[in-house]
Amino acid sequence: MLYDNAQLLPLYADAWLATGDALFRRVALETGAWIMREMQSLNGGYYSTLDADSEGHEGKFYAWDVDEIKKLLTPEAATATSLSRGPRLDPIGEEWEIVEQRYGLRGEPNFEGHWHLNVRAESGEEGRLDTARAKLFAAREKRVRPGRDEKILTSWNGMMIRAMAHAGRLLGREDFVDSAARAFDFVRAQLWRDGRLLATTKDGKTHLNAYLDDYVHLIDAGLALLQARFRAADLDFIRNLADIVLARFEDKARGGFYFTSDDHERLLHRPKPAGDDAIPSGNGVAAQALLRLGHLLGETRYLDAAERTLTALAGAVAQYPSAHCGLLLALDEYLNPPQTIVLRGAPDALRSWHARCGARYAPGRAALAIPADVTNLAGLPAERRVQGNITAYICSGHACQALVSTFEDFDNALRRGETG
Repeated sequence: MLYDNAQLLPLYADAWLATGDALFRRVALETGAWIMREMQSLNGGYYSTLDADSEGHEGKFYAWDVDEIKKLLTPEAATATSLSRGPRLDPIGEEWEIVEQRYGLRGEPNFEGHWHLNVRAESGEEGRLDTARAKLFAAREKRVRPGRDEKILTSWNGMMIRAMAHAGRLLGREDFVDSAARAFDFVRAQLWRDGRLLATTKDGKTHLNAYLDDYVHLIDAGLALLQARFRAADLDFIRNLADIVLARFEDKARGGFYFTSDDHERLLHRPKPAGDDAIPSGNGVAAQALLRLGHLLGETRYLDAAERTLTALAGAVAQYPSAHCGLLLALDEYLNPPQTIVLRGAPDALRSWHARCGARYAPGRAALAIPADVTNLAGLPAERRVQGNITAYICSGHACQALVSTFEDFDNALRRGETG
């Protein structure tokens, strides 16, 4: 499912940054590569799902027989021939031994008589293991592929755009950021009609009035993309989305946001989702995204809407906290605002300063690098303009530090907001 991987990818990227564990980095890199290879359309949008079954059997595309692995990883034993002696029966090679040990293939099969190759800790044999895995991958590509649901959903695309932009920034992978930008542009071009979002598109048919999740996940995605690669048009679009959320979805009397817009078809009950399900609740994402946007732009109406949401749903959170993690994350940022950083200057100078923002684990930190020649800043406070070669504006909530113009001072300021 696209939404599963959209939640795992940034988690692994954050885990690598927080711990330095190479396994977490590997998983994040491989997940991002899989997304671009298997789940992104030629037009940029991300598809929804891949089936688990093929040829009538669950897991057939992904699972392995031990003898098949041995044959693929021991070409001299499987395919080499001798004119005088026929097929050679050489001992099983080194690649097989590495794979056998890494994936624990000496025990009982872990999936219906076959093996699903689960990743284990780094072993120091990564180079040779990569060679072996490449052979297995090439063989797997010849199998009958599972079906793919090529429906493109706005909310799930928002989640994956955020994931790819965030991971790309932390891992230094511009191709991940490119992928996120292409998907964001696709949604804006194909699912934004007459000033409103639509929820889904497939085979040229785009329809359904978008829901709260569609809007707020796309706002969240846009904020992540701005941090990876600032584009003024994206900030404009995010503000438009946020204004629609406030105008069309908010319960203005009691606070919080309805799942449907005020011009949706009439329902017996208009839900206001608070608890998380397979994906975070729309109200949790809305509160967090509006807090971040409000602090970035200095817009109290976004901050006030987030506060009203947290107040309105506080009872549900207190009654069952573990079911409302999205709202708890928003509450944490409301009570302890993370750093919001705006960098202005020449592109070459910005690069190292911006990289420093993501060099250590700092949950919630938002850092935008805006070249000095960008003038259409879509509502960024007027004082956030370049002064000298490079200028850093660092705020936490409503409290802002004095302007920073040396890298040493910048580094010291960032350390105060970092963990680990």
